[in-house]
Amino acid sequence: MSDNTEINQVIGQDMNELNEILKVRRLKLQELQQNQKDPFKIIKYDVTHNSKEIIDNFESMEGAHVSAAGRLMSKRGMGKASFCDLQDREGRIQLYVKIDDVGAEVYEDFKKFDIGDIVGVEGTVFRTHKGEISIKTDKIILLAKSLQPLPEKWHGLKDVDLRYRQRYVDLIVNPDVRKTFVMRSRIIKEIRRFLDDRGFLEVDTPILNTIHGGANAKPFVTHHNTLDMDLFLRIAPELYLKRLIVGGLEKVYEMGRMFRNEGMSIKHNPEFTMMEVYEAYNDYKGMMELTENLISSVAQEVLGTAKVMYQGQEIDLTAPWNRMTMREAVLKYSGVDFDLITTDEEAREAARAKGLHVDNKLSKGEVMNLMFEELAEEHLIQPTFIMDYPVEISPLTKRKPDRPELTERFELFITGREMANAYSELNDPIDQKERFLQQVSRRESGDEEANMMDDDYVNALEYGMPPTGGLGIGVDRLIMLLTDSYSIRDILLFPTMKPRE
Repeated sequence: MSDNTEINQVIGQDMNELNEILKVRRLKLQELQQNQKDPFKIIKYDVTHNSKEIIDNFESMEGAHVSAAGRLMSKRGMGKASFCDLQDREGRIQLYVKIDDVGAEVYEDFKKFDIGDIVGVEGTVFRTHKGEISIKTDKIILLAKSLQPLPEKWHGLKDVDLRYRQRYVDLIVNPDVRKTFVMRSRIIKEIRRFLDDRGFLEVDTPILNTIHGGANAKPFVTHHNTLDMDLFLRIAPELYLKRLIVGGLEKVYEMGRMFRNEGMSIKHNPEFTMMEVYEAYNDYKGMMELTENLISSVAQEVLGTAKVMYQGQEIDLTAPWNRMTMREAVLKYSGVDFDLITTDEEAREAARAKGLHVDNKLSKGEVMNLMFEELAEEHLIQPTFIMDYPVEISPLTKRKPDRPELTERFELFITGREMANAYSELNDPIDQKERFLQQVSRRESGDEEANMMDDDYVNALEYGMPPTGGLGIGVDRLIMLLTDSYSIRDILLFPTMKPRE
């Protein structure tokens, strides 16, 4: 599909009119080039102040001479004086351009500038008779010619699909979108600050893996030509980070891109940002405290409150948060008590009685997890830790000493969505090898998401890993919550999209 066709879809204008706009803008560029005024040959422009600095500090800056740059977003009046709006990364400021101040030749050039052009200006800070803080321009120069019309001229970029595909246009014309991504950056910065202040070391581990592990997920496969071997894009950094715990780096974390070759939805993108944290001599209860303190602290620092609105509902992130076992949650929302169920078949029948489709191969623990996902998860709106997961679905987690069929694991749910996952990490190399073998058996039975055998990780555990607490947080989902974003695509600058034919 051509750019012209895409623009036509956005603005809903007649193609003849649009083609004429495109033609006129290119003719203007040709004229500039013929007159030795090609804006694309300008290498640099010195900027002294942005719009926010000028507006916020007007009392001290009134009468000061400044240099600013940005995109023209409007023009008003084309006699001997004009007003226009300049947009930079911090916002907008009004320009007052007068023929007597800039000169006749420059003013004639200025009159030919289009909405969307990028300009540099110099001038004096003042306030107009109507009270608007502005720059009285004495120099203005075209720095880049916009050859495409901005959709804001026709009431903004509304096509959601096109907004994701052409994020650069979305950022220009939708101020709230820019605010979301500024907020994203601040949230990530605060997460790092919180952990750094508590002595955690940020590290980098491989994205290309010879074995995919650390989570139950289907990986992306690529091929290294020189080594003539297949590699996997990482689905989680867990096994590498725990190797570092073995090596004596007792408090580590990593934040970065993960890749899972699975479905797409408002909650899922094939590549996403996740953070994992590991602390020696701690357990999953310590990770609960870390999680609730981290998230509530980040909300307070970024938003100024621990009570946030998400899709019209107030979420209270003030610690401490609710705690329930998976068994308690299933009992509360389905009426089925798994402590009274003794066999796998009983569990399967209990789930079928609730209208769930259950595979005959599922164990009691797997059925309890299924019932939790289908019948309980959606009710967990306020922050809630769900604890004590079945061992069958937790291959890297320590068993509970008094309930070996369960593990010391929790997941955090907010607005009915999983936000975090944490364990008391399994550090018994013999038990770990047996669980890997069970995962291999599941893979051989057709489960593409089951873990692979990682002999080197088992070898690392044989050197001795201290008792350790581990935590994974879905950073994108946390950002969605704190920015009140409905879809994960709203907080990814360039979400994965199928190309248009």
